Amino acid sequence: MQRRKLFTGLGAALLLGALPVRAWAADAPALMLAGVYRLGIPLNAYWLSEKYDGLRAYWDGQKLRTRGGETIVAPAWFTAGWPAQPMDGELWAGRGRFEDALSTVRQQTPDEAAWRRIRFMVFDLPAHPGPFTDRIGAYHGLISRIDQPWVRAVPQERVPNHAALMARLDRMVKDNGEGLMLHRGDSLYRGVRSDDLLKVKTHEDAEARVIGHLPGQGRHTGRMGALRVETPTGLRFNLGTGFTDAQRERPPAVGEWVTYRFRGLSNAGVPRFASFLRVRPDMPR
Repeated sequence: MQRRKLFTGLGAALLLGALPVRAWAADAPALMLAGVYRLGIPLNAYWLSEKYDGLRAYWDGQKLRTRGGETIVAPAWFTAGWPAQPMDGELWAGRGRFEDALSTVRQQTPDEAAWRRIRFMVFDLPAHPGPFTDRIGAYHGLISRIDQPWVRAVPQERVPNHAALMARLDRMVKDNGEGLMLHRGDSLYRGVRSDDLLKVKTHEDAEARVIGHLPGQGRHTGRMGALRVETPTGLRFNLGTGFTDAQRERPPAVGEWVTYRFRGLSNAGVPRFASFLRVRPDMPR
């Protein structure tokens, strides 16, 4: 095993797909969701791409929607001329600029200048009937025909073995990238979480919904001490680290989703050393 520890076992099974996940909303798009890379996965069956640190977006043929099904209010020029064919991708402002993408995409009145810095990174065609290897060529061709600089086709490459994958991950992290994605070449597009799509990162992360606030103590007296959160599988735990003072003063509201990092699970199945990472407004309350 390389020096970077990749997460495996019960943590991945519990939080990332072995148990049923609650639906976001009745009209939420059925998006392909990622599992977690594990040593031993046959890499010759997969394509490799960058994991973009943006907001998942689905073009349904008429409008952009979030992972939770909410409409994204983009300027008219941004989607002008797009085809009726659905596209799956990421609204991205560049490496290390998630907050910029977030603040731009969540506005109900589009900021034209901010949207000029957003790219729609397309990595799949949900309605295409073929395997992913065929879909790569199809989405590259589609983006070429759209011919707009803010709509880009995500490059895909092969990686021969685990050592090469870890070296690629090292370079990505040094270049301020978030991580990597692996997509099985013979897989059809299915709106479930499975090993057909895998994320490769230097840490574990997952999402949970805020269900309560716990009061702070000591220097945090009078403000939030921890969030009480619930995962999509129904697991509840407290999330008490990773917050700035400003976030403790104005914590994520009950009903909002957050992303947290962690280091495996305890014997009771609770994420170990869980730390708040960011709010996820692209997921429904």
